[in-house]
Amino acid sequence: MVVVMKPQASEDQKEHVRETIRAFGCKPRDIQGDEITIICLIGNTLSLEPEQFEILDGVDRVQRIQRPYKLVSREVQPHKTRFQVGNVTIGGDGITIIAGPCSVESYDQFVEAARHARAAGAHIIRGGAFKPRTSPYSFQGLGEEGLKIMARVSEETGLPTISEVMEPEMEPMVSEYVDMLQVGARNMQNYPLLNAVGQSSRPVMLKRGMSATIEEMLLAAEYILAGGNHNVVLCERGIRTFETWTRNTLDISAVPVLQKYTHLPVFIDPSHGTGNADFVGPASRAAVAVGADGLMIEMHPRPERALSDGDQSLTPEAFASLIPELQSVATAVNRTID
Repeated sequence: MVVVMKPQASEDQKEHVRETIRAFGCKPRDIQGDEITIICLIGNTLSLEPEQFEILDGVDRVQRIQRPYKLVSREVQPHKTRFQVGNVTIGGDGITIIAGPCSVESYDQFVEAARHARAAGAHIIRGGAFKPRTSPYSFQGLGEEGLKIMARVSEETGLPTISEVMEPEMEPMVSEYVDMLQVGARNMQNYPLLNAVGQSSRPVMLKRGMSATIEEMLLAAEYILAGGNHNVVLCERGIRTFETWTRNTLDISAVPVLQKYTHLPVFIDPSHGTGNADFVGPASRAAVAVGADGLMIEMHPRPERALSDGDQSLTPEAFASLIPELQSVATAVNRTID
């Protein structure tokens, strides 16, 4: 259930609605639009009637949300969510490009990647400091030292940063160093972690689990928004199927489906989606054509020496060549890559 306030509703009237919601044993969560405020009821609302809130001053209307996911639904918020990561706008008319290596391996490696990414037109630099790997013997990341490198490179290049957080206890430390948090595919349904990033002040990218349905992904995002953090990106990164010619099966159709049912920005990760650098370009162009709000692309100064995911990482030259191609596709669908 959500309470839609009138455009001219005062702050006192909004607070009275919040107090009434609390009195009924629920929690209020505000969604602030350009002109109106929507106050969502978090909790068991089955025994409540819309009339109990419609009589309150400043209330325009009350409606029940039929879908199991509430806060992420377009029924609650018809307009696209838009927010800032550093000086970069996500969810606007432009397409956001995130690029960088799978793992932060050293300062020299990461600053070189960041400079190439910035020169080619990327908006945000990515890098893994803590790496959840299938094999316990694979490179696990530099840990906090990697985060410190990211913070230093961000200051030197002006690029905001994004890195993965793996455990609830890690959130404060990772948030100290980077501008945006990533919840990886293996942790999409790590509910304590979702609750932790839901209370963070950092925007969050939530990656689709390798076997997750779209509804399961939306419900995972609901945990984050229910915690109070509304700055969330959904990222399609491929799902596991019977196909073996690519690392995963990139579900391009997830983009229009998600955009129909949620107001959250939708990104595509063509690197994990295909697992092969040869296929990253075509998949990226398809993502822009189908309406994705952004891309997360792995790029390494020397992919053949990468400590993780070298096979799917573009060279700086290949990445630089891809951006004009993406701009051409964006123009064709009335979008831009600024």
